[in-house]
Amino acid sequence: MKKFLSLICVLFLLTGCVAQSDIGNAQNNQADNFNTSENAEARIPQKTGSLELLYAEQFSADFYEGGYVHIFVGDGSNYVLVPQDKEENTLGFESPIYIKMPCERIYLAASSAMDLFLQLDSLDNIAACSTKSSDYAMEAVRDAIDTGKIEYVGKYNAPDYEALLRNNCGIAIESTMIGHTPKTKEQLEALGIPVFVERSSYETDPLGRLEWIKLYGLLAGKASEANTFYDEQIERLERLQDEKAAEPEGDSKVKVAFFSVTSSGYITVRKPGDYICKMIEMAGGEYALDDLLVEEDNALSTINIGMEDFYREAVDADILIYNGSIDGGINSLNDLLSKSELFMDFKAVKNSKVWSTGLNMFQESSKTVDVICEMADVISGSGEQHYLKHLD
Repeated sequence: MKKFLSLICVLFLLTGCVAQSDIGNAQNNQADNFNTSENAEARIPQKTGSLELLYAEQFSADFYEGGYVHIFVGDGSNYVLVPQDKEENTLGFESPIYIKMPCERIYLAASSAMDLFLQLDSLDNIAACSTKSSDYAMEAVRDAIDTGKIEYVGKYNAPDYEALLRNNCGIAIESTMIGHTPKTKEQLEALGIPVFVERSSYETDPLGRLEWIKLYGLLAGKASEANTFYDEQIERLERLQDEKAAEPEGDSKVKVAFFSVTSSGYITVRKPGDYICKMIEMAGGEYALDDLLVEEDNALSTINIGMEDFYREAVDADILIYNGSIDGGINSLNDLLSKSELFMDFKAVKNSKVWSTGLNMFQESSKTVDVICEMADVISGSGEQHYLKHLD
């Protein structure tokens, strides 16, 4: 009996030891897990600063230890620039899109960004594009495409995926138009090509649009050059503003109408407050359709109105600027009158104060301040024009 009791005691003690050992192991495992979690948190680099932005509202960029950069875009997307030879790191953000640095093999489907890369002397970073050579106004870009340095791979909504893989593209920079073809975006991502959707077109301030050069400077490894260029443009504009402020004030500001005519006879105008309207104001003028009532609440910066409505709003405008970026522009006053004889009644037509833009005004996005200065010359009646062509 004593032996039996002794055996039970031994078994009990052994069982107790095993149970205690399991609990200890579990606690150790929990501690290990906790430490692992703590270490994981410790591995997240610390934020060291932010990119200074003066006018852009559709993106921000924060710098982290180790050379990581977090980019937040206005549609809610998060991107992490991963330095060369570094591992991917969320930086504490949920499911960010990783972009490997340096970005030397870019597929550029957002044509408005091409000139910003050109300004940064970074066309070599562009491997492929979705705009034909003939559709670009910049000679350097046309030459790069014609000589094969940049390969045209088809329209943005149906690119040649094999060509993108052959070019070893590490990122696709798309305009917001990609939202209309989500399958294209999904296919690019399935091929391992991260998609960056740029939203410079949503900037309501022209200087905000221009400030996107700072973001492309980060991607191209030309951050310092981008900041320097932008600061120089701001200084140029400030000098222009100072000159305008020193001029004697007239009875009223010069009224400028910016428009085009559709094939069906409607007049396409900028919505009041649009960035083109602000450029006119920066040049010392006043947008002639500032009082236009706009019922459509959408992201478009233009609206179509009837000729009668345009007549009422702009017949007394001092200057007419025809937007030739869509139909190639017009070359003479007769070309304008052929669209509607009612233009004969316009004050600007009678006084030969009519200009037309070309593709270069919109494609050369780095030249925003140049265009504002030309508008100022047109308003003051002096200077030679490169982006605005006077119509006889």
